[in-house]
Amino acid sequence: MSRFGVLVVGPAGCGKSTFCAALISHIANTKRSCILLHHSWVPGKLIREGLYVNLDPAATEFEYEPAVDIKDLITLEDAMEEMGLGPNGGLMACFEFLMENLDWLDSSLDDIGEDTLVIFDCPGQIELYTHVPILPNLAKHLTGHLQFSLAASYLLESTFVIDKSKFFAGTLSAMSAMIMLEIPHINIMSKMDLVKGQFSKRELKRFLDPDPGIILGDVHKETNPKFHRLNECVVGLIDDFSMVQFLQLESQDEDSVQGILSYIDDCVGWSEVQEPQIRDEPDMDYTEPVED
Repeated sequence: MSRFGVLVVGPAGCGKSTFCAALISHIANTKRSCILLHHSWVPGKLIREGLYVNLDPAATEFEYEPAVDIKDLITLEDAMEEMGLGPNGGLMACFEFLMENLDWLDSSLDDIGEDTLVIFDCPGQIELYTHVPILPNLAKHLTGHLQFSLAASYLLESTFVIDKSKFFAGTLSAMSAMIMLEIPHINIMSKMDLVKGQFSKRELKRFLDPDPGIILGDVHKETNPKFHRLNECVVGLIDDFSMVQFLQLESQDEDSVQGILSYIDDCVGWSEVQEPQIRDEPDMDYTEPVED
């Protein structure tokens, strides 16, 4: 039996939890089953087999109550206190503990079926998939042991395009996630409403499909000449791989959320296992032509 899920990753403050909530709400409103590893219900809407999985041990406030919450296994405060660690070290310790106790996660996801999309809301610390292979190992466990068809969505806040050096740092981070996670992957530029009207469509396209010329021109002007060679190496790396492109997201726009969800569905192959369903309409005579 196939299961379907998406890892939502990206730097802190990029809108991951807001995006997760938007996915859950949209799926509920369109009557599709959903699991959010963070969210299990939507006000006024019943989610069939809904599950929200929170994988951030530091998260305290949720728009939807998690159905599966890593804090039920270990909290950041406990890890920091018992091991004498700071916030980042404590978070790493929490995930190491999770990887040693994956049977807890397995039992929480045991009853998930084909008609459910599991949304894993991940922490913002990029060390989890750049410096150490914790999230990559978790992805391998989900795809191998639990037979998930899994994709990753990497979010980068749209305001990064204002600071071009910051944007290319985010692009390198996205590329690192793509290489390390080794699963189907989409990159999303979130909070597009924050830069509305500040860039023309042509200018914005240079960021959605990263144009190395931005560094060779604009960034050179803003940096000390002794860093120009480093800038050119970054350009060469991004250009040689040619992996990163961004989709636009406004979490409050249903059409925008639906567009992203369609890409996720394609990545995990969700539509390939779904059977056509015809809603029962007892009062409708299907033998008669329908008049406009």
